[in-house]
Amino acid sequence: MTDMPTVVWTEIPVTDLDAATAFYSDVFGWKMLHNEDGPNPIVNFTSDMSGVSGHLYPGKPASGNGPTIHLALPDKIETGAVRAEKAGATLIGPVIAIPPGRFQYATDPDGNSIGLFEPTAA
Repeated sequence: MTDMPTVVWTEIPVTDLDAATAFYSDVFGWKMLHNEDGPNPIVNFTSDMSGVSGHLYPGKPASGNGPTIHLALPDKIETGAVRAEKAGATLIGPVIAIPPGRFQYATDPDGNSIGLFEPTAA
């Protein structure tokens, strides 16, 4: 057994890297870092590469019910949901309360399944 996080990195395929960067920056307030060091351009969610994070990359999003990535919002879920819709997301279903917080399912403009997550205040 390990105390490592269950998710160590996330990759989200997108059809338009610049548009997706704008979407995720607008909705989640991330200062994203464009990187062309590898074989393909990517945009990291953060410049801090010491922990759990992820990136966007040029690719084909899954169709139907692909995996869902839950991403923490910087504020209340209702506020984040408004930003998400304005940025091109489709909200799916109601806000759901669970012990660690509240979330709402959505799809990003490429159709990727995401969860807008508001952690419970400590």
